[in-house]
Amino acid sequence: MTSLVPRPPYTDDELRALYPPTLELQLVQVLLRHGERSPVSARFQNAGLAAFWPYCSAVRQLKSAVLDRHHGEQFSTMEWKRRLETFGSADEPVLAAGPAGELDGVCEMGMLTDKGRETTFDLGARLRALYVDRLRFLPPVLLDAEGLYLRATPIPRALDSVQETFTGLYPAHTRPPAFPPPAILTRAPGDETLFPNDSNCRRFAALSRAFAQRAADRWNGTDEMAYLTRLWGKWMPEDSPRVAVDSRPRLSGIMDTINSTLAHGPSTRLPKEFYDPKARDIIEKIGVEEWFAGYKESREYRALGIGGLLGDVVGRMVGSAERSTADGEYEVARKLESNSLKEGKGATPIRFGLSGCHDTTLAAILASLGAYEGNKWPPYTSHIAIEMFRKSGDSSKQGKPAETKSSWFKSWGSSAKPGNPPPNTIGRKRSEELTPAERAKLQDYYVRIRYNDEAVTVPGCRAPGKHLEGDESFCTLDAFKAIVDKFVPNNWRQECRANIKGPAFPSKPEPAGY
Repeated sequence: MTSLVPRPPYTDDELRALYPPTLELQLVQVLLRHGERSPVSARFQNAGLAAFWPYCSAVRQLKSAVLDRHHGEQFSTMEWKRRLETFGSADEPVLAAGPAGELDGVCEMGMLTDKGRETTFDLGARLRALYVDRLRFLPPVLLDAEGLYLRATPIPRALDSVQETFTGLYPAHTRPPAFPPPAILTRAPGDETLFPNDSNCRRFAALSRAFAQRAADRWNGTDEMAYLTRLWGKWMPEDSPRVAVDSRPRLSGIMDTINSTLAHGPSTRLPKEFYDPKARDIIEKIGVEEWFAGYKESREYRALGIGGLLGDVVGRMVGSAERSTADGEYEVARKLESNSLKEGKGATPIRFGLSGCHDTTLAAILASLGAYEGNKWPPYTSHIAIEMFRKSGDSSKQGKPAETKSSWFKSWGSSAKPGNPPPNTIGRKRSEELTPAERAKLQDYYVRIRYNDEAVTVPGCRAPGKHLEGDESFCTLDAFKAIVDKFVPNNWRQECRANIKGPAFPSKPEPAGY
């Protein structure tokens, strides 16, 4: 539950089984948890843990765009380094220092560290090895980013992780000198659906509090919690020495600090009692229940927590199947009025998406699809690859480089313009409302999910006719859309404001993944 240990590269036999010649890979959407970071709050200084960590070398070499009016209103670059200031013992301002007095390279709370940059870069390199070198799905040299969908949450570590992963996927020597800057999408916090947004969704906040309280009621008086208190109680606040789901710090906060310290150097370690294997198993089990049980049990929890994001993911897949800009091109507004479109050459389809998010995003997706097996907290730099395939009549084409502006891609037209409503598509239309002609557009398409390079199966896809014959991990796009549609909100903002004081728990079972 700390740092991801990547599995070995696929063998040739594994690769043939994972990417059969009868299917042609068409769209890949990767959602990644950020890399290793400092704790989001300073905890356990009474146990000798430094409040500030010296693992963020990037802050020594920052660059910002500045308007330089001496050169005709042109922007130039200002290079600078950042130091942190904090309160001293008498509330006087002092420089934040690391455990050995370091003043430079000091991390902010929850900041991507040097280790996190290394592991997210390495993730990009692994994605390149698979999708560029072995599958030849992506080109070895990237001339522009028109076929990419890049997005990150407003949390800086997520954006930094996307940038590192992109650099690992396409290092500088694989991009020409004239490579245009890629667009990375972000949203205002109030519009964010790339993580469960309890800060801006009142109903979801009420639901998450209720499930957290249920976990507290179940676990606070148990032998397991007493065991944690015996280990760690002496470092808890004097007025509240017991460890509990809802203690201060919360049990999940203790887990956060344990995980962050394990991922980094010996100068930022807690006493050995915090790393007791039995204690770590207990804290992970309870934390997973507190944070993610709601997705398994409640349709409303799934809808408000992650339904909007999965609706977008499915919408892009359906847009790709329809050959429309709803595949993600509309969102990134790639040359929607370019000369190539005026000449009738068609739009460049989105082939690959990369979204920087969080542990709560990945676990919410897996749990909402009934595929959260093992109930382990997603380690740093975990990722989910949602791959869409189409049946190929010519098995010899599988694995060959895609000609993104030839063959059937030429049929991709674009009448959309930035600021106008999105293209008319069936992606957000409920499955039960699709006409036979619309449903026919989804035929011969399949969806497969890989979590940390292991294929997972959605339970509702196991039924006959809902998966590729012989492999239940390949769900038909029709079946996958139908499963997700059941918890995609019609109007997320409106549903976030509704039923605030309504019952938190469903009156009858609402299992995920069907």
